[in-house]
Amino acid sequence: MNRPLPPLATEAAALSGTQTLMRGLAVIHAVADGCRDLKALCARTGIARSTVHRLASLLVRERYLRSISGSGYALGPRLIELGFQARAELSLVELARPHLEALAQSTGETIHLAVRDGDEVLYLDKIAGTHGLEMRSRVGQRMPLAYTGVGKALLLDAQESEWLRVFEAGQPAARLCGPGLCWPDFVARMRSYAQGGYAYDLEDNEPSVRCVAAPVRAAGGAIVAGLSVSSTVPYLSLQRMEQLRPVVQAAAAAVSSELGFVAVPRPA
Repeated sequence: MNRPLPPLATEAAALSGTQTLMRGLAVIHAVADGCRDLKALCARTGIARSTVHRLASLLVRERYLRSISGSGYALGPRLIELGFQARAELSLVELARPHLEALAQSTGETIHLAVRDGDEVLYLDKIAGTHGLEMRSRVGQRMPLAYTGVGKALLLDAQESEWLRVFEAGQPAARLCGPGLCWPDFVARMRSYAQGGYAYDLEDNEPSVRCVAAPVRAAGGAIVAGLSVSSTVPYLSLQRMEQLRPVVQAAAAAVSSELGFVAVPRPA
């Protein structure tokens, strides 16, 4: 007959289990960071070699790690399965919402989350600003890609030929010159935006309305959405747009991180 452990023994067992769990996670993170053999894993984690070997063997058995002959340890298929499951259980809107709300609270302006649908922007979420201004955008609405801030953000990785195509598609009658925005100006701006990882709407889509936008990237690096801060000219001067740019980019980076994207630092 098994007797229940006394309270102190139970607590000690729980602490021991927590320590083992944290060490196992440390080994996984070390492998993810490029540590491939026991020596490197020990150096990175500070855990004894015998313990690292035992943990790594268990993680290989449970498919969280792979042991590849001649290469050492690598991340295992179980992590891929869990990653896809985690992404499937939460929609983009649910993942992004807390970050959109934080952005709305810090700026007081209207916040949009949108994706590309053909040659149009499809708005998935919107948080109204606090100035009493109502943007005509709404969830489920579509607008031309080339004439919105989030649309431009969604196009940052595209070729210039694609920029021209969607520019023309947004204003088919005007061809190379839309209202207040001509192709030479558009492509010059897009080159700058692509370099900086952001996009502006300078009243291109609606008079007196400006936006600061940034792309959201999935785990593989592809742009899958865009988010923006929008308001009217009195509240979004060019100077304030410049001030908000890193704030919007940080919010987009936070959502991208939720999707598994890891940014690679640009060379200095």
